[in-house]
Amino acid sequence: MSNSESNKLKTRHLTMMGLGSAIGAGLFLGVGVGIQIAGTSILIAYLVAGVLVTLIMYMLGEMASARPSLGSFSTYAGQAFGNWARFTMGWLYWFMLIMVMGAEITGAAAILGGWFGVDPWIPALVAVVFFAVVNFGAVRGFGEFEFWFAIIKVAVIVAFLVLGAWLIFGPAETQTSSFVENFAPNGVPGLAAGLLAVAFAFGGIELVTIAAAESEDPAHNVATAVRAIIFRIIVFYLGAVAVITLLLPFSRIQDADVAAQSPFTEVLRVAEIPYAATFMELVIVVALLSAFNAQIYATSRLVFDMARDGNAPGVFKYTSKTGSPLYAVILSMIFAFASVGLQYWNPPGLLTFLFNAVGGCLLVIWFFIVTSYIKLKPSLESTEIRVPGFPWIPYAVILGLLLIVLLMLFDPSARGQLIAVAVIAGGLTIVSLLMPNSRTKV
Repeated sequence: MSNSESNKLKTRHLTMMGLGSAIGAGLFLGVGVGIQIAGTSILIAYLVAGVLVTLIMYMLGEMASARPSLGSFSTYAGQAFGNWARFTMGWLYWFMLIMVMGAEITGAAAILGGWFGVDPWIPALVAVVFFAVVNFGAVRGFGEFEFWFAIIKVAVIVAFLVLGAWLIFGPAETQTSSFVENFAPNGVPGLAAGLLAVAFAFGGIELVTIAAAESEDPAHNVATAVRAIIFRIIVFYLGAVAVITLLLPFSRIQDADVAAQSPFTEVLRVAEIPYAATFMELVIVVALLSAFNAQIYATSRLVFDMARDGNAPGVFKYTSKTGSPLYAVILSMIFAFASVGLQYWNPPGLLTFLFNAVGGCLLVIWFFIVTSYIKLKPSLESTEIRVPGFPWIPYAVILGLLLIVLLMLFDPSARGQLIAVAVIAGGLTIVSLLMPNSRTKV
């Protein structure tokens, strides 16, 4: 895949893509779940999860800076452990994003269908075709769309934090006493459950290391983007949760299925901002479509990269004149539609199993990022981004991930995620081991 320098991604594209990937509908709708479980101690859970993901991203960023690759962590897993790991990680991530893509386009289509009074499949079809065209073009076009989508989401969060600060220190009655009283209403078990609720909140940032391979200066850009993204995202999440818990009674903070129930909407109502629910619906649609666009990009590039070393059918190596992996994009669109159809069909048990697997995929991928880093670190060239405290920090991160696994094993609602991802990952590993080049380092 070749792109002229003028068509490649810039640092600003990577930075905003990373920020946008971690600021999705899950934040705007799902932040209330963790608060209800853990009270205001959820801030500790977000901080712990943020530090864990920061260290993982620094490890991935160092590998990506030293060895830029469209395959990102799947390539590094292959270099560390053999082609079986490359195959398994690549297809596991592809599966995860395809299922998430289906959920996101379904959610966006439901809101848009309600606005225009049409069946949801119509805006879903329009959106899929539109973003397919975006991804058929040069990567710079995709980068511009993601840049402006992310700008909107980041601007909303920054405005929300400014508004929240004004309300807290100005006219609103803050819930300071409630904030303290509800620090950990369910004790340590509640904090542990809260950690599980937010553990994967920062997922999606890893897309930056895939996109970096198509940027003007991959080694420099990925280091700059990773450093810029992490701190800002943690501030955004912690700041948003602090504003919500200081301004709203706990009885009004809940899991939200629709924008009108979102804690963000409730804060806007405290500020007496008109059409708060409609505004949040617009933000959620932008967040969902942005994520959908980014995931088309990530899945198509992964398949293209795997096709180059025999881990996907050779037809997916074909690129258009703009450098886009044409058939790999089409494959992503077909399976995204299939995922949407699966949600409407909803066969008993199957959809629950598949989405449970999605919940555990990120944990497996993070584990392989860390173990690949430990294996490859001695042979990596010096880069702009470096993980301090090798090898103690990587081993500490592994302990942190094992703690999350342990918490999931003792949580009935999370246990199914481990079982489902073990079945999916195990199946992929078996297939990979049957391939003739399974132990080859890639």
